[in-house]
Amino acid sequence: MLKFLKGVVGGSGTGPKDLPYNIGDPYSTAWGSWTHHRGTSKDDGSAVSIFALSGSNAQDGHLAAGRNGVKRLRTVRHPNILSFLHSTEVETFDGSSTKVTIYIVTEPVMPLSEKIKELGLEGTQRDEYYAWGLNQIAKAVSFLNNDCKLVHSNVCLASVVVTQTLDWKLHAFDVLSEFDGNNENAAGPMLQYEWLVGSQYKSMEMLKSDWAAIRKSPPWAIDSWGLGCLIYELFSGTKLSKTEELRNTASIPKSLLPDYQRLLSSMPSRRLNSSKLVENSEYFQNKLVDTIHFMEILTLKDSVEKDTFFRKLPNLAEQLPRQIVLKKLVPLLASALEFGSAAAPALTALLKMGSWLSAEEFNVKVLPTIVKLFASNDRAIRVSLLQHIDQFGESLSAQVVDEQVYSHVATGFSDTSAFLRELTLKSMLVLAPKLSQRTTSGSLLKYLSKLQVDEEPAIRTNTTILLGNIASYLNDGTRKRVLINAFTVRALRDTFSPARGAGIMALCATSSYYDVTEIATRILPNVVVLTIDPDSDVRSKAFQAVDQFLQIVKQDNEKTNAGDTTGAGNLGISSMPGNDSILGWAMSSLTLKGKHSEQAPLASANSRPPLASATSASSSVMDAPGTAPLRVNSSPDLTSQPLPESPTSTEGWGEIENGIHDNDSDKDGWDDIEPLDDPKPSPALASIQAAQKRPVQLVAQPKPQGTSLQPRNTVRVTKDEDEDLWGSIAAPAPKTTKPLNVKASGTFDDDPWASIAAPVPTTRAKPLSAGRGRGAKPAAPKLGAQKINRTSSGT
Repeated sequence: MLKFLKGVVGGSGTGPKDLPYNIGDPYSTAWGSWTHHRGTSKDDGSAVSIFALSGSNAQDGHLAAGRNGVKRLRTVRHPNILSFLHSTEVETFDGSSTKVTIYIVTEPVMPLSEKIKELGLEGTQRDEYYAWGLNQIAKAVSFLNNDCKLVHSNVCLASVVVTQTLDWKLHAFDVLSEFDGNNENAAGPMLQYEWLVGSQYKSMEMLKSDWAAIRKSPPWAIDSWGLGCLIYELFSGTKLSKTEELRNTASIPKSLLPDYQRLLSSMPSRRLNSSKLVENSEYFQNKLVDTIHFMEILTLKDSVEKDTFFRKLPNLAEQLPRQIVLKKLVPLLASALEFGSAAAPALTALLKMGSWLSAEEFNVKVLPTIVKLFASNDRAIRVSLLQHIDQFGESLSAQVVDEQVYSHVATGFSDTSAFLRELTLKSMLVLAPKLSQRTTSGSLLKYLSKLQVDEEPAIRTNTTILLGNIASYLNDGTRKRVLINAFTVRALRDTFSPARGAGIMALCATSSYYDVTEIATRILPNVVVLTIDPDSDVRSKAFQAVDQFLQIVKQDNEKTNAGDTTGAGNLGISSMPGNDSILGWAMSSLTLKGKHSEQAPLASANSRPPLASATSASSSVMDAPGTAPLRVNSSPDLTSQPLPESPTSTEGWGEIENGIHDNDSDKDGWDDIEPLDDPKPSPALASIQAAQKRPVQLVAQPKPQGTSLQPRNTVRVTKDEDEDLWGSIAAPAPKTTKPLNVKASGTFDDDPWASIAAPVPTTRAKPLSAGRGRGAKPAAPKLGAQKINRTSSGT
C-alpha cells in the first residue's frame, strides 16, 4: 500500500537533488504542517511555489494526510483551485533515524495573509478586492460541493493563496473527501484526519463528532461554515482563535452581513449554499468584480457591448485598485487583443494602463502584444496603433522595428484612405530613426517620393516636413541624392503654399548638408523667386532663407580669401528663427475637407498684399481647428476596403540602394515620378514656377536666344526636363567653338509666357544647355496655347 501511495505522489528520485526545481526562501505562514517555499525551475528559471511536508517515519499521520492532499490536488482542476505542476516523496537517513519529505510544486503563489499586508488596500478599494477574492473562493467551494460532491473541510484564511495576477486560489486538500450521505465509508479522510482541522474552524456538528448529522446535512454545510470563518478573518484582520469570536460582526460590511449570518447558521440544513452567495449578495456587485467578469467572458459579448465597455475602461481603470489593474486587467486585455476578441478601443485602454507600469514590466507585459498587432488586418486596430505610436515607439528596439514592424506599417503608405496614409507618414517620425540604411534607402524613400506628389496637399506638405526630420538619419550619398531634389524640384514648386513654406524650412534646417556650390547654383536660385510669392508667409520664410544661405556663401568666401579651404565646402550656420529643430513644426491632422485651399486664387505677385492683412494658407494644414478627425472605427471607408499591396516600383529619386550611387549620372532623384494632375496655378505662381525651371546662366552666350515655352503645370517634372534643368549646372560646360543657333518659329506675341519670362540675354556668352549638344527641345502642346515649332542648327 505504501509503495502504491508513493507511486501516486509521483516520486522518482532519492533526494532533493532529483527535484527539477530549486528550493528558495520560505514564507512565514502556510496551512497546517506544510512549509511554503519560493522556487524556480532548473530548466528555464521560471518562478514556482514548493510546498514541503516532513515526517519522522512513513506511517506518520501528517504524511498520510499529505499524500491524500497530493492525490486530490493532481486530479481536481478548476480556475480557482491551485494549479499542480509536480510532486515527489523523498526519504533521507540521518544516522539511525529516517526522514520522509513530500514536495508539491505548483504555480507561483503567496499566502493570502501576507499579500493583504503587502497591498495595503483601504476603504472602498479594499472591499472591492475582497469581494473579488471571495467571489473566486466561493466558486471553487461551489465546484467541489455541488459539482464534484467533495468536502474541503477546512476553508479558512490559511487555505487561500494568491497568484501573481492577484487571483485567489484554494488549496490544502489534506482532509478533502467524497460526500455521500448513503455511504458510511464515503467520508473516510474526513473521519481519519479531522484532527488536522483547528477546533475554532469546526462547525458545531464536527466539533461534536456527530457524523450521523453530518451525513444528513447538505454537501455544502461544512464548507459554508468555513467560508464564514474566512470572511471573519478577512475583515477583522486577525486569525480566528475560538468559535465564539464569529459572533462579533462589527467589522463585517453591512451589505454582506445577512449572508455571513446564513453561512454560520447553527442548523446545517439552513446554511447558505456557496453557489447562492455570489448570486444573491449585494456586496459582490461592484466595479472591479463587474469589470473582471466582463473581461473573462469577453468572447460571449457582441461588438456593441465590447465597444461600449472598452471606451469606458480607461476612465474606469482610474477608479480601480492600481495593483489589480496592472497585474490582472493588463494581462487580460493584452491577451484579448492578441487573440482578436477585443475591439480597437481596447488598445487605448491597454496603453493607458501600460503607462503605469515600469519600463521593464511594459516591455514584458505590453510590448510583445503591440508588435503582434501590427500584423492585424483590422484597419481600426492599425489606425489605433499609429495614433498612439508616440506612447510606445521609443520602447521598440531597432531590430524589432526593422524586421517585424515596418513591413506592416509600410502598407499604409499606399492605402486608399488619405487619413491612414497621413497617420503612416507621421509614424515615421518615431520609426524611421530605428530603420537600417538598406530599409530606408530601398523602401522608405521610395514611398516618400510618391507621397510628395499625393493628391492631398496636406500629405505633400507633411512628407517634406518628415524628410527634413529624418535627414540626419540618412547617409551622405542618400542625402546628396535626395534632399535638394525633394525640397526644390518638388516642394518649392508645389501649388499649395504651406508645401512651399515647408520646403524652405526644410532647406534651412538641413543647410549643413549642402556645399557652397549646391547652395549657389541649386538652392538660392529656387528660393529667391519665392520672395515674390503670392503668400505672405512663404515670402517671409524665403527672405529669411536667402539671408541664411547668403551668409553661408559669404563665410565660404571669407575663408577662401584668407587661404583657409578646410571646411569651406560644407558650412552651416544657425537656422532661421523658430527652425532650430524641424521637430518644432508638428504635423497635424489631415484636412480632407480643405482641398479648396489649394484651389484658392492667389494674389498677384506684382500687387503684394500687406503682411498684416495676408492670410497664411498654412493654417489649413497645420492647425485645422474646424476639421473634425476621422472616426476610423465607424467609417465604412476604412473598414470595408481591401488592404493595398505595397508598391514595388523603383520610381522616386532614381535607383536608391544603400546610399551608393553613380556620381556621374545625370538623373536627378525625384525625376522619375509621374505626379498626379494638380490644379492649374494662378498666373503669379506660374511665373514663379517658370522662373524656378529656367537654368541659371553661368556662361555668357554668343547671341540672344528665343524665349522657350514653359508648361503651365510646373509641379510635374519629367525626366527629360529634369535632366535639362539640373544637368546644365551639374558639371562645367563643354568647350566648343560654335554656338548653337536656335530660331523660334513664333514671336513673343505668340508666347503666353513672354509677359512674365526673364529678359532676353544680351551677352554673347554660350549657354550651358547648348554645350551639351542637344539643342532646345520642343515643348509638349498644351490646351489653350499655340504650338511653337523650334528648329536647331547643327554644329
